Amino acid sequence: MTPTDQAASVCLDVGSTWTKAVLVRADGALAGFAEHPTTTGDVLAGMDAAVRAVSAAGSGEEPELLACSSAGGGLRLAVVGSERLAATEAGHRVALTAGAHVVHVHAGPLEPSDVRELRSARPAVVLLVGGADGDDPAGLLHNAGRLARARIRHPIVLAGNAAAHDDALALLRATGRRVVSCDNVLPRLGEVVPGPARAALAELYSRHAIGGRGPAVGPRFRKLVRVVTPDAVGHAAGRLARICDARALVVDVGCATTDVHSAVGSEAVRTVEGDLGVRAAAGGVLVEGQAEGIVDPVEADLLGPTVARMASEVGYVPRDPGSAAEDRRVAALAAVVAVRRHLRVHGDAVRDLGLVVLSGGVFRQRDRAGGLAAVAATLRADPVLAPALAGVPIVVDADFAVVPAGLLAARGRTDAAESLLKDHLLG
Repeated sequence: MTPTDQAASVCLDVGSTWTKAVLVRADGALAGFAEHPTTTGDVLAGMDAAVRAVSAAGSGEEPELLACSSAGGGLRLAVVGSERLAATEAGHRVALTAGAHVVHVHAGPLEPSDVRELRSARPAVVLLVGGADGDDPAGLLHNAGRLARARIRHPIVLAGNAAAHDDALALLRATGRRVVSCDNVLPRLGEVVPGPARAALAELYSRHAIGGRGPAVGPRFRKLVRVVTPDAVGHAAGRLARICDARALVVDVGCATTDVHSAVGSEAVRTVEGDLGVRAAAGGVLVEGQAEGIVDPVEADLLGPTVARMASEVGYVPRDPGSAAEDRRVAALAAVVAVRRHLRVHGDAVRDLGLVVLSGGVFRQRDRAGGLAAVAATLRADPVLAPALAGVPIVVDADFAVVPAGLLAARGRTDAAESLLKDHLLG
């Protein structure tokens, strides 16, 4: 056994709102927990504070630091197209399961004022579409030229008219724009083919989500943080599947995104929803909950003020039982919508299902009058999910074991990872 295998570890998860630190002994036992608001500007300040707080519970030896991050949050997507309804639908379909959410849609020829409006939406990526194959390519070429000349340094996913594709690509690259080239999202009238552009967004999300940018922060942050949080959760899902000898489904409800991971054997898939969360993305939960038919207008009105507060006060922490119950309700709705979407993409993700785990900061609330059990009951009662979840255990990661276990597994410390999961999820 190497010295690293014998060392205690601080497992650090830098989220978009909170930075969590867990002290794990060499045998996988939890020895301490601390959290700190994720600090804007210098994310390292919050990381260091959380590490200091949790390290105080240690034996005095220097623990190994394992860190993951999703500090970048969901991927803000702007869509530029020829026709508003088609561009809006294309953006929504492409963003689903790829960690993105649409923050701006422009239809028609871009003018200087339109570019200024696009920039004010603060997108992290631009999806450029326009024109079915065989249509006049002039609109796509005009918008490509305008973006090429604009002060926009974000990646551009080019997924428009096939006849104009190469010329549009040349225009954009001539001015040094970073372009990801994809097949047309709207190849025929009324048809949306989101797959290739969605895969491109998912790849961009993985780089974006880790966050920690800036000349003063970047080098040290990149040295400390090698794993994006969804990857850590995926490693934990794999260990759970191994322990249970069955498929494990892990739902991680965060402030800005909700991830769903399905693992069995060596097979593992995930989806990331950038419009579902319990703080910055809380508004999307109500919108999509109503679209899915799981939130009626009365509940939407009742939850509206709470959701607005969640979205505007990202560091908000419930201080009374009623607020905590609303927090859990929004998390339960996010989980249902996210799992439904996951199953649409990965239809066999519930085959041989043996375990469902709900993870995320909202579930670290101490249980009040069966509140966490009510979250599990919400998933079981959903008419779409009920057949798949019948008889399947649903457990809640109230001790925050999933991410630390995933970090340990990614480091090759599988015995400690499995011990942690058995003690705090399956015990």
